[in-house]
Amino acid sequence: MSKKGKSNKGSITSRQSLTEQIVATLTKSGDQTFNYKQIAKRINVTDTPGKQMISDILRELTKTGAVQEIFHGKYKVKLSRGYITGTVDMTRMGYGFIKTDDIEDDVFVSAKNLKTALHGDKVKVWLYAKRKGARPEGEVVEIIERWRTSFVGTVEIMPNFAFLIPDNKNMPFDLYIPTSKLNGALQGQKAVARVVDWDSKSKNPVGEIINVLGYPGLHETEMHAILAEFELPYSFTEEVEADAETIKGEITESDIKARRDFRKIPTFTVDPADAKDFDDALSVKQLENGNWEVGVHIADVTHYVKPDTLVEEEAKQRATSIYLVDRVVPMLPESLSNHICSLNPAEDKLTYSAVFELNDKSEVIEEWFGRTIINSDKRFSYNEAQQVIDSGDGEMKEQVLLLHKLAQQLRVKRFASGAFAFEKVEVKFDLDEAGKPLGIKFREMGTANQLVEEFMLLANKRVAEYVGKILKGKTFVYRIHDKPNPEKISIFSHFITRFGYKLIEDDKTSLPRAMNKLLHSVAGKKEQNIIETLALRSMAKAIYSTENIGHYGLSFKYYTHFTSPIRRYPDMMVHRLLSIFLAQENPGQQDKFEKLCNHSSKMEKLAAEAERASVKYKQVEYMADRTGKEFDGVISGVTEWGIYVEIVENQCEGMIHIRELGDDFFEYDEENYCIKGRSTGKVYTLGDPVKIVVVKADLQKKQLDFRLV
Repeated sequence: MSKKGKSNKGSITSRQSLTEQIVATLTKSGDQTFNYKQIAKRINVTDTPGKQMISDILRELTKTGAVQEIFHGKYKVKLSRGYITGTVDMTRMGYGFIKTDDIEDDVFVSAKNLKTALHGDKVKVWLYAKRKGARPEGEVVEIIERWRTSFVGTVEIMPNFAFLIPDNKNMPFDLYIPTSKLNGALQGQKAVARVVDWDSKSKNPVGEIINVLGYPGLHETEMHAILAEFELPYSFTEEVEADAETIKGEITESDIKARRDFRKIPTFTVDPADAKDFDDALSVKQLENGNWEVGVHIADVTHYVKPDTLVEEEAKQRATSIYLVDRVVPMLPESLSNHICSLNPAEDKLTYSAVFELNDKSEVIEEWFGRTIINSDKRFSYNEAQQVIDSGDGEMKEQVLLLHKLAQQLRVKRFASGAFAFEKVEVKFDLDEAGKPLGIKFREMGTANQLVEEFMLLANKRVAEYVGKILKGKTFVYRIHDKPNPEKISIFSHFITRFGYKLIEDDKTSLPRAMNKLLHSVAGKKEQNIIETLALRSMAKAIYSTENIGHYGLSFKYYTHFTSPIRRYPDMMVHRLLSIFLAQENPGQQDKFEKLCNHSSKMEKLAAEAERASVKYKQVEYMADRTGKEFDGVISGVTEWGIYVEIVENQCEGMIHIRELGDDFFEYDEENYCIKGRSTGKVYTLGDPVKIVVVKADLQKKQLDFRLV
């Protein structure tokens, strides 16, 4: 229904639009009553058919209970509303949905009613009266907390002013930049702008350039842009670097006397070939009773990084190191992460250790936690350690082969107790000196990785058990993982039947076994990556918390992160708390640690998103030289606007728009993960094999466009 009053009674769209206008008018007017003529005047409907439709709609709304007829022909909204708080999930079109715990459904808010709220903002919303069968709707009345105030984008300079065109797909507004606030940014450059003012009457927020990143397409520009997009750092301030330089790495006689000395026991590290920091080492020796003493030695970061220092505060804020395709953005300055704290070979190093006495069945007989000193005999890469395991020969073969045997026993027990066997393939790139991707490869877990993983898991588990199970009731930092949502598992179980797989659950412990059997069945098949990805999405996400609920994925009742303090702040907290407990003191302040847990979980998520964005960018850049070429693919996603296809040989994902699927009207069937042609009956389903041609690689949007062959 247009405001000019041209009625289109047969149109569902116009009737629905008119219904929304009527409800909005009554809602805003509260207890005031109106007849159909008064409502028509308010929404500018002047023709007789339009007024008749208003009268009909009012009677329908009365029957559904959304509207009350106070006396004959006089209506008002039936109040069932109030205030809620939630987070804005914004679209490119400018409208948004409020995700909230206050009610079950997300709340729709029109662009006009968002009142300058942006994606991720925490807001207070006035909830309109809900119509039967319709989604809840409301309007923002207060912005409680801004999610972000800075945006990455491209500078567009006009004669008297400029704009920053944001890269973020959830930011539908360009930032108006006065020429005096360009701060050296040039036409077409990528930059970071901060919002300094936004009057609700103004269409665009006003901003200022705070960082010029460089020209688009350059490797350094794009990597810095990804970090800036997630508001993550890519360098340390001079003050933090200077504070780190004051930390000395000398080991004194008093340091040695206060520690258990492992320097004469065979010790080694195993890390990726390109690693520069080594925060864990393993030692092993045979005891007189025939058992094995295995030491899990972790860099003693908290010996060097003290509370209330600039380095400590920076580590706390960063909470994690960030791993992009070509670099590590460390949590700690390089002088600490790569030198003083790193367990480099042939150097005395201060460590915090979990030491276990294991028998030949890998059963823990005794355990000890405390500060130690080590001297690593050998730095293995994973490939080098794998060669020793596979060949049975090489440096430190006795120690490597023994720990391999014990680790495999630990692994068998872990899976037998209900752990999941998720081992996602890691995408890696061969980059030239300018950062251009020359090839894509995949890093898979070998038994050398498992050797390290099992002893790290053992240390993390036993430290958590010591505090949570033995000491009981103490404030501690746990790594927790909740049980999966049964509805998500049901949807996933239904989906895999189209591939001929089943996920059978008989009792509460069978899901891990069934999932592991499935993952083993799909290994090496074209649908492997899709099924593994969807299986992971059906699981809950692991987070940090002082409230322990166990780790479902690992099947551990107690679990923490103790083994990577160079790259994770929660591990530093665990070291400090464990020291307090070993000294028989009480840390108190659970609220303080819970806030730090929440912050660490948030930063871990942002770091993972930045890593995925850098991989996606390099995949698009790699495929830019392959436009016009054909590839075998698998449908990896289905939406109302098209299908996503993942190329089998390199896992690069692109989209085929629904309008490119053929001469038919295609409809999205959400329940069956497919798009169906109304006339032809042609169906495109998640997991279907297809052959595609690369049409376009858009580096700005990190997006590939495909077409069916």
